[in-house]
Amino acid sequence: MLATHEYANDLILFALIVDCGSFSKAAETAGVTSSVVSKRIGRLEKSLGARLLYRTTRSLTLTESGLALYQQAKDIGMKVQDALYAVSEKSEELTGTVRMSVPTISGELLLSESVAEFCAQHPNLKVEMRLENRFVDLVEEGVDLAIRTGTLPDSSLIARPILDSRWVIVCSPGYLERHPQPQSAADLLEHNCLTYTYQESGTDNWLMKQPGGNDIYELQVNGNLSANNARAIRKAVIGGYGIAMVPRCMVYEDLQDGKLVEILAGHCAKVLGVYAVYPYTRNLPLKTRLLIEHIITSYQNISHFF
Repeated sequence: MLATHEYANDLILFALIVDCGSFSKAAETAGVTSSVVSKRIGRLEKSLGARLLYRTTRSLTLTESGLALYQQAKDIGMKVQDALYAVSEKSEELTGTVRMSVPTISGELLLSESVAEFCAQHPNLKVEMRLENRFVDLVEEGVDLAIRTGTLPDSSLIARPILDSRWVIVCSPGYLERHPQPQSAADLLEHNCLTYTYQESGTDNWLMKQPGGNDIYELQVNGNLSANNARAIRKAVIGGYGIAMVPRCMVYEDLQDGKLVEILAGHCAKVLGVYAVYPYTRNLPLKTRLLIEHIITSYQNISHFF
């Protein structure tokens, strides 16, 4: 049986491994060897009586037990860092500049206000925020932090999960007054589907599934309007010009107000992860770490939108 402080240290290391994506990166960040990391995780798994990670030469995968433990382990590390900050750095003001890149939807929905609030709390800190949908090269373009949505390419970047963003199929009440409501995914082929061009599956390919099922397939829809800005699609849908698949967070209030209605609930299979991403570094600057924590809290406060 491990002592409490040994559990705490090993749990913090376990969370670091998950965040870094490999034993070697975690070892470098922690300032120890890979063999020490492997030994301590083995010790933790033995003490808990549960396998936490599946490890191959190319990837790490959390087991069910590891997934259940990760957030708790992460919280322990954050509480330790917060305690140290409260004692040793509370009197220090955050200074300098943080350069960040965020997707347009999240930027307009909550990040502009959230980041402005953070700047108000730290008046000597400046944040330069770029709203863009492309995946920027953080290192080459000198970006300290990015909020990214979707599948992340393999890279040396550190990605911290925030939440999942669910998409929905919507139209206006007025549209349904003029057209029959689709009862199946195939019925969409008879409707004007307005499409968002920033989709990994392609502009006209909607990810669908049967309600309650797990098998995902692509449905190629047809329509007379596509745009690279989701809010432009939203306006056209509210105007009654067609049906669209859009992020639920963007139309949450429209659904509550009755401006839009969700159709084919349970058929839309599109769910994208939202991540805080930053370049791999041994010591993440305090200003960046605190900004990430603030942003995560902002997302969690409106998680019902997603």
